[in-house]
Amino acid sequence: MRRTRFITVFVFALVAAACTGGDDGGGGGGGGDASGVTNIVLWHGYGTAQGEPDAEWQSLLDRVDEFNATHPDIHVDSIRCCTNDKALEKLTVALQGGEAPDITYQYGSSLAQVAAAPGLVDLTQWSQDPDVAWDDFIPGQTAAATYEGKILGAPALIDNLAVVYNNDLFAAAGLAEPTPDWSWDDFRAASKAMTDPATQTFGSALPADASEDTVWHFDPMLWQAGGSILSEDGTKAAFNSEAGVRALEVLRAMAVDDASMYLDLQNAKIADLFNDGKLGMIITGPWDLSAFTDVDYGVQVLPGFDGDHQSIAGPDFWCVFDNGEARVKAAEEFLTWYTAPEQVKTDTLATGHLPLRTSVLDEPGLTDQLEQSFPGVGTFAQNLANVQQARPVLAAYPQISVAMGEAIVAALLGAKTSQQALDDAATEVNDILALPA
Repeated sequence: MRRTRFITVFVFALVAAACTGGDDGGGGGGGGDASGVTNIVLWHGYGTAQGEPDAEWQSLLDRVDEFNATHPDIHVDSIRCCTNDKALEKLTVALQGGEAPDITYQYGSSLAQVAAAPGLVDLTQWSQDPDVAWDDFIPGQTAAATYEGKILGAPALIDNLAVVYNNDLFAAAGLAEPTPDWSWDDFRAASKAMTDPATQTFGSALPADASEDTVWHFDPMLWQAGGSILSEDGTKAAFNSEAGVRALEVLRAMAVDDASMYLDLQNAKIADLFNDGKLGMIITGPWDLSAFTDVDYGVQVLPGFDGDHQSIAGPDFWCVFDNGEARVKAAEEFLTWYTAPEQVKTDTLATGHLPLRTSVLDEPGLTDQLEQSFPGVGTFAQNLANVQQARPVLAAYPQISVAMGEAIVAALLGAKTSQQALDDAATEVNDILALPA
């Protein structure tokens, strides 16, 4: 499982003439043939760092083969175009050359940028088809797929943040393991109890490079406290509220007052330190679990404020490009089939991907099956029930993220109070939002 969870800032310097809208030449080989079969091209970025098939890639291949065998009028050609980290860049080059695929995997954080691309298909009408069962997808996922009132992506993958903890360090400190109802005060107390300067062991850690990774660790705490990133109409910053200060103060107190939170200023050491037994708890997603071969770990939902344990998801999507009416229709038919509960369940059990749909998540025994094959993933699957909100999907979000990230780090380093850091960032964000679109 992947994931690099950073916002990609990329500008589409394209003109309408560069897109593939309406012809049959896009995507490197799609189109119809003499037998009446509609050929479509799907780009993905699954595979190992060396470009070899892994469980995710093999699962996709198996599903595509099954679709092709059961839908004789459509043939899907799945191509590993690049890594998923490079998907937006690869798409941009393809659009400039008039060679867009019919379907492409894209990070959810790129959706506002993809929205500017010529030829992108609006999937709103597709989502209203009863066979799609749009309301069955995890709520935070559907919110992240919506940009300016339009649905621009079909769910491809979802994850979330939870706490992964070191059982041995908890036991050595005489602490009970975390429970589903623990609070941020409990988290702070445990972090302090497991910190030992003599052995350079910290109770907790946070990525503190001011990137989106920093920000999305803060967001669920903000939501739990009753706050929002932006105002309801999206025109003003709202994260500098009492709720925002409450959330940031917890992190600042651990980093500054208690010195129990390791701040990874390069965002490169946390997983290794946890695997080496130097961190009691980290907040991460299911993609990291396979790396923890040297530590006895457990997984628990995020601590909460006042009983609210909201998490955050990083949903990714399949986007469709217009290479002619027949190919758009075929792409939508494939996505309806591929994201149906039966296929979602099969992929989940083959790869450890979290279920995209509530109906699959709620199947009796599903999370137990996941837990047996992929230890810890079952808890992440259950944690999807705590994914209720999404980060704003708008073109200015990368700039908003930068301002918020810098504010969070300033507070964590003790350079500013939590209130001052958030207020300064809010002023910057309001200036950004005031600019013409």
